Parts: sequence; structure tokens; C-alpha cells
Amino acid sequence: MSDSLRTLSTPVVDFEDTDEEGPYTEETPLTTASRANNKGDWITFKNRLKYYVPVFSWLPSYSFQTFWGDFVASLTVTTILLPSGLSYSVLAKLPAVHGLYSIVIPGIVYAFLGTSRQLVIGPEALVSMLVGSSIVQQQKYLEQSDPETAILIAGLITFFVGILTLIIGIFRLGFIDSVLSRALLRGFISAVAIVIIIEQFLTMTLLTEQSIRDGVGHASSTVEKFVYIVTHFGDVHQLTTIVSFSSFAFLLMGGFLKAKYAKRYPWTQFVPEILICAIIFTILCAIFKWNEDGVAILGHIQGGGFPSFQIPAPPSKMHVLDCFQTAVLISVVGFVESIVVTKTYGTKYNYSVSANRELVALGTANLVCAFFQGFPAYGGMARSSINDRAGAKTQFSGLITCIFVLICLFFLLPLFYFLPKSVLAAIISFAALILLHELPEDLHFMYKIRAWNDFALLFLTFFITIFVSIEYGTLIAVALSLVLVVKHTTYPRISILGRIGNTNKFKPIKDFPDSAEHVEGVLVVKISEPLYFANTGQLKDRLRRLEAFGDMSVHPSEEARLSPIENVIFDIETMEDLDASAAQILLEIVEAYHNRDVTVYFVKIRDNQKLLFVRSGLWDKVGEEHFFGQISDALEYINMKTLGIGIE
Repeated sequence: MSDSLRTLSTPVVDFEDTDEEGPYTEETPLTTASRANNKGDWITFKNRLKYYVPVFSWLPSYSFQTFWGDFVASLTVTTILLPSGLSYSVLAKLPAVHGLYSIVIPGIVYAFLGTSRQLVIGPEALVSMLVGSSIVQQQKYLEQSDPETAILIAGLITFFVGILTLIIGIFRLGFIDSVLSRALLRGFISAVAIVIIIEQFLTMTLLTEQSIRDGVGHASSTVEKFVYIVTHFGDVHQLTTIVSFSSFAFLLMGGFLKAKYAKRYPWTQFVPEILICAIIFTILCAIFKWNEDGVAILGHIQGGGFPSFQIPAPPSKMHVLDCFQTAVLISVVGFVESIVVTKTYGTKYNYSVSANRELVALGTANLVCAFFQGFPAYGGMARSSINDRAGAKTQFSGLITCIFVLICLFFLLPLFYFLPKSVLAAIISFAALILLHELPEDLHFMYKIRAWNDFALLFLTFFITIFVSIEYGTLIAVALSLVLVVKHTTYPRISILGRIGNTNKFKPIKDFPDSAEHVEGVLVVKISEPLYFANTGQLKDRLRRLEAFGDMSVHPSEEARLSPIENVIFDIETMEDLDASAAQILLEIVEAYHNRDVTVYFVKIRDNQKLLFVRSGLWDKVGEEHFFGQISDALEYINMKTLGIGIE
């Protein structure tokens, strides 16, 4: 290219007029757009990263002031988690150290992936009891009761819990916390609390081994164990009983005083009565040598340090399906409590939380925990509340808590050598008693609104769990919840509308019996929800009963109360959608009415519905002239047709 052409093709730039030093190159619109797109892609990537890995949203702006609040909160929470973790290990039929593993591993993972800044995850009494019950059942099948087998069983259950929770979150099924009926859940949780307390009473009185020798083992019902305790109370170990019930009374008194003086002295909420109880009775046991007088102590704790990696491979004769069923209930129950806590603090501090991301975080935490000898861990209301009141501001408080527990695992486990096992049983009983504190309030509310069905469901689940077993209680709770969901899902929401006086307003006759009146010879039916394969099965029967009685509450054996009809008007304004099965059912309904010489009309049809009506043949079957914008227009057409006016 010649110099003259090169000169013409090169822009003339005055460097003194530019802010940047060095040669200037002109940017084409394509280059500018490319850089803008790259910048936009980078911003989108960062936003997605912050959304799916929340640690990147709070860590860059973390400050020392925030750290101090998180540090104090984590120190406070650790004083609660240490004795609780040891106790819940015993409840889960595992060596004591594994409860601490179940605090550390899930806590570290959740600190990176969790959306709640105040949630503290770890073992829970209910979850630990379910794990322990499953372990005992599996050990009976395997005819092995060694700790290694129990650890593998717990690891497999935790693996299933992690996988289930993670899959539910990935497929955005966060609404699953609504599957379990509150009444069923309350009955089950209350029953499990009673089961836990009675189970621990055997340990608190040192009757466990004797009861097994007498044929009252883990397979026996809670009622049988209670009767055994009452009838063999004379055989209890006196010192163990005194120690256990003294520690239980200490915890009850501590909880009572904290509740009484919470408003006057807010700092009392941070007093770790559980840790104080454990320390006091450990010191007393070491001084007075209670272990030499027959009091069982924790002794040397196997393990310690950072948990080792272990694949939870099931033994050959293991009933894997039973473990999976236990994992299903643990996943639902654990997530329900966790999401309640998450939403509570999200609302309190005005930050967004996502049920689906919580499921992913909790699922990942439990999945990783399964490979490090832990058992399922979820969020707890009590410890999260203490974490919040102690000043926790970010998820870093949970990470600091895990560091404190790790320090205990490395250096402090020998200090628990003289901790009486009966004191751990008292701590578990105290935690179980807390599970019952909402029962009276729920029962009173159900009575106040006369919710007798909920009463029946609550007590049915409660008594089956108490009198039979936790496994059957679990089965009943889940099965009945699913049946109720299916029942309500398959029950089409339709109602008969009546005219309000001489106006063109129409209201459900059931809700306005004094003002809404039937239109003579016309049945006006409002379909109040989308129709699909699940809720159209009973549509024909419901229409038939409404046509005869005007109300679904009337028993079908009675005589018809309404006069025969000549016209049916379907108001489908709130029927947002329908599928192929629903369209086919509607087509059959229209044909049945036509065979009886009953004319069918549709009003307020949507555009998306019209397309399916046309494709299915409903549009032609009904007739284009029988679709109207308002009920009053359809009635006017019917009147004119009856009188023979203006109808071609």
C-alpha cells in the first residue's frame, strides 16, 4: 500500500488533546460491542457466582467489626454444641465423637453455600433418634452390633439424605416443605419426643442392660419400656438415678430461669446451662470417683482430630431400602425446620433466601458429611436463635464454630473422660422436652377453630408412634400426608353461582345463601382452578351432584332438590390452564349434556384455552355462538333464544 493511501487510511490524532499516553487506535463499533459483551458476560458470571456460591457475596466486604460479632456468637454457640453433639451421638447409637464430626463437616460446607447468616446446622434430637432406630434395626438384620457397622449404616443414611436433598434442590422442588401436614408432623414429633425421653430413662436409671436381658429391647414398643421402668423401679442403680435426675433438674431450672428473666436480663440467654451442667457433673464424678461406684462414664473417646475419609459402603446383608425410607423422612423433617429458621431470619434482617438453594447447600453438606463418618445434620431453631442474639452477622460465624469444635477434637476430648453417660441421657431428655413445647399451643389452636380432622390426624400419628414403633409412625405420617395431598389435588374446585338480586353480579350460592339465587333452568358453574389429569377424574360426579342438590355437602342418597336444567354455563375465567386429559373430559361432559338436550355455554375463555378448545374439537362441539365474554351475555342470549327473538 502506498504512503498516500496509508496516510488517508490512518486517522489524524492530536496527542495533546487526549487523556491517555501513547499511540491512539480508533475503535470500530464491532470492537466496542465485543468489549461490552465481554464485560456484560463477566458481570453476569460474577452475579451468578454470588447467587449460587453465597460466600462470594459477603466475603469481599467482610470487616473486623463484623468479625467480632461473629466470633462472640460462635464461641457462645460452641458451648451448646459440644455437649449436645456428644449426647446426640449416643442417641444415634454411635461413638460419641461422631456427633462432633457432624458439626464440623456440614458446618464448613454450609458456610460456603448456605444463604442464611444465622442458621447453625448440626445433629438434632429427632434426626438422631431416627438414625439410631434405623441402626438398631439394621444391626438386628446383620446380627452385628459393632461400632464400625453402625458408622457405615449412619454414613449410608447420611449419603441418601444428602443425595435426596440435593436432587430436590436442583430440580427446584423447595415447596416440598408443604407436603407434610402440620398436624401429622406435630403428632409425630411429639411422639418421638416421648419415645426419646422414655428411652433415655432406661439409661438414666441404668436399667438398659437388665431390660434387654428380660426381653425388653430396642424392638419393644415405648409403652412396654415405660411399663418395664415403672415395674422395675426398685432395681434402678441409685447413684446413677440421683446423678441423672439431679442434672435433669439442673437443666430444667436453668431453662426456667432463662425464660423468666429473659426480658429483664437479656444476657441470661447466653448462659450455656448445658455446658455448665456437663462440667459440674464431670468434675464431681472425677472428685468422688462415681465410676468406681457403678456410674457409667464416657471414658476414653475413640477418634479425635479431623475426621478421616471413609466410603459408606453397605454390608452385604443390609436392608438398603429401609435406610432409604428413613432418609426420606429425615430429609423432609430436617429441611422443614431448617427452612423455617432461614425464612425467619431472612425476613427479620431483610435479605433474600431461597428454599431451593438451601436444599442444595444442606444436601451438599450432608453428602460430604457421609464420607467423613458423620450422620445427618440440619438447622436448629434454638441454637440459631442464640447465634442471632449473640451477634452473628454472616455465615462466617458458623465457620468459626467449626474451628472451635475442631480444636476440641484435637485437644479437649480427654477432658470429657469422667462425664457420666447418665448426664448425657439427661441432656438428651431435656432437648426432647423442648420438642413438646409447641404441642399445647397447637392443640389449643385446633380446638379453638374446631379442626377435628387435624385433631384426629395428630393423635393417630402420635399413638401409632408410641404404641407400635417409630418406623410405623414414620410410615403413617408420610403416607397420610401424601394421601391428603393427592386428595386435595384431585378434588376439582367448582361451585354454583347465583344472581345477586336484579343485578348482573354473580356469587357462589354456598358463600352467599341469602343473596345469591339460582337462575331458573340454568346451572351456572364456576371452575376455580386449572384443570389437568389429576383433578378432572371427579369432575363428572361433582357436576352431577351439584346439578341435583346445589351443594356437595348434601348426601347423594337424598332426593334431588333442584329442578331439571336446560342450559349450563361454565365460567372459566380463573381456569388458567388445562391439559389434554382435561380437554377430553370436558368434551365428554359436553357430549353427555347434548345427549340430554342441555345446551352448554362457556364464558370468559382465555386465548391460550381457545387454541386447545379448537384443536380438541370442543369449540365446534359447543358451537362458536355459545362462547361469551360475560355470564349476563350468555343469559341474555338464552332468554332471547327462549322467546325466539333475534335468533337466526
